[in-house]
Amino acid sequence: MDLVEARRVAVEAVLRASEVCRAVQYRLVAGAALQKGDKSPVTVADFAAQAVVSHFLAEAFPGVPLVGEEDARALREPENAEMKDAVLAAVGEVIGGLDEARVLGAIDRGTYAGGRQGRHFTLDPIDGTKGFLRLDQYAVALALIDEGQVVMGVLGCPSLPVGGDATARGCLFAAHRGAGATVRTLDDPTERVVHVSDASEADAARFCESVESAHTDQSQSRRVAELLGITSAPYRIDSQCKYAAVARGDASIYLRLPTKPGYVEKIWDHAAGWSVVTEAGGRVTDVSGHDLDFGHGRRLEGNRGVITTNGRLHDEVVAAVGRVLTR
Repeated sequence: MDLVEARRVAVEAVLRASEVCRAVQYRLVAGAALQKGDKSPVTVADFAAQAVVSHFLAEAFPGVPLVGEEDARALREPENAEMKDAVLAAVGEVIGGLDEARVLGAIDRGTYAGGRQGRHFTLDPIDGTKGFLRLDQYAVALALIDEGQVVMGVLGCPSLPVGGDATARGCLFAAHRGAGATVRTLDDPTERVVHVSDASEADAARFCESVESAHTDQSQSRRVAELLGITSAPYRIDSQCKYAAVARGDASIYLRLPTKPGYVEKIWDHAAGWSVVTEAGGRVTDVSGHDLDFGHGRRLEGNRGVITTNGRLHDEVVAAVGRVLTR
């Protein structure tokens, strides 16, 4: 497969999925009085984004399967007819002419088991559901895995500020093996190369972590920061936008420390971000300093936690994390 062509199709698919997510978010979330725990808007966007991306990929690469987060079983239940109609309407705003069977079929393509043989895409249609519902950060994350190795990644970040201009929002990061990483806005195809920060002293670095404490042990993150001499407040941001922040130098360290015994990370939560950060000059490992292994299937079975840095600080951060986790 030509990675340049794969990247082009992936960018187009993520752009259209980001358009769907924005439309659903502002129509169903912004200004709405959602009841506590009501995740229906993000569920609609999740299904619609996966349908859009899957459709684009199937059209361009019909023989390449997809590891996705969703399947369409729930939408086929009679009690979910209203949600199904909302998904069909959202998809129809971006791709005309798809009937119900084709939309649900596109969603169901995401059931592939993954593994180390051949090629497959992996997709998180909305990474950061709580950020989506807060009208804050979330990402559409798509990657291509070849023989267990991530070779291409695209991150659509519809709410991420464009550079230093907090009023302009919406970025798309893209990378493929050996070609570096770029960023563009959702509305302008002009790309610019991104690089990780050149920070070489940990005490001057900024680290980022999840907004939600369920995603990382923030008390352990604080102890790691103390060991590294970092006194600035962490940059808390939802979703794989944390990878984007490290890739363009907004932060130099991203910690996702284990929160409970036995938890195993999903490949779609990290593959696209791994590609973007790595091609931007950074490094990503688990908390023991081992490379992430995307060849086990749908989960990172051989890894525990994630440490992402600008590369220069990586060994020092891994050592500090190791000291904290063994206390």
